Amino acid sequence: MQRSFLRGALVARLLSQHGFRQHPSYVDVPIERPVFVTGLPGPGPPALHRLLAADPTHQGLELWLTEFPQPRPPREAWPDDPVFAGIAAAYAEHHVENPEFMGIHYTDAASVEECWRVLRQSGKSIGYESLAFIPNYSAWLAAQDWTDAYARHRANLQLVGLHDQDKRWVLKNPSHLVALDAIMAVYPGALIMQTHRDPREAVASACSLSAEATRGWSTVFEGAVIGRTQLDMLSDAVARFTSAREKYDPAQFVDVEYDGFVADPVGRCAGSTRRSTSRGPRRWRSGSTYRWGVAAGRPAAVAPLRPRDYGLTEAEVLARF
Repeated sequence: MQRSFLRGALVARLLSQHGFRQHPSYVDVPIERPVFVTGLPGPGPPALHRLLAADPTHQGLELWLTEFPQPRPPREAWPDDPVFAGIAAAYAEHHVENPEFMGIHYTDAASVEECWRVLRQSGKSIGYESLAFIPNYSAWLAAQDWTDAYARHRANLQLVGLHDQDKRWVLKNPSHLVALDAIMAVYPGALIMQTHRDPREAVASACSLSAEATRGWSTVFEGAVIGRTQLDMLSDAVARFTSAREKYDPAQFVDVEYDGFVADPVGRCAGSTRRSTSRGPRRWRSGSTYRWGVAAGRPAAVAPLRPRDYGLTEAEVLARF
């Protein structure tokens, strides 16, 4: 399976290179004041990301375009595109075969998804560490400068958004926690939205996602190994982000508490994005909430997640944050 992920990254990189050659005007596409959503894994960041992307003046990276980078075609043409149809069919089959995964992290071809699928074109993504026990890669990645990865990330946004240059980008990925300096170097006008949730719940949620996504893949990356590796990775990521954040303008950061977002998602989003735009107040409509609900799916009910399910104690999780 890991070979499949690596092959997918290389194929996507080649497709991007083809797109760059076919559409050389992509280099002139402006990327102004993009929004980066990041934070510990859980339902908060995906919900915030998808709700922000529901604003008709925003755009995000749809999953199928992270796999097959190209200028975004008109949405009404997607069903007739054989690439889109193939990816959509594969995810529909996955939903049938793995219904429990829909309640953890819903994905489909048309939904906006995480940036790791683009960052992996440069070989840098904490997504790999979330899917396997790879300590040598983890040590290598911890010492890397991510600037080249985000420069390529920007080029892909320019390519995909070639026909939507008036729309503001909204992006999301836990990897953004470890690469704030690179983000600010490549996107100096970025707005960073950091979500906050009880780390005991967030770490257990991350472990659950890793366990469900990799079920049956390994006899090593399971149980307590997942718990230890994800706690180490996530706590280190938050520490790096917190340290780097002190160097930048506080006006470029918005903190989103999970409970407050759940209580008033539309109001929280509208107020946050207004802080970093010159276009005036957003006209959020109830329809935006509805469209996000349809796109994100209705998560299935799941049992409460606990650190001890992955060999961790609540005390050691709290001590790391």
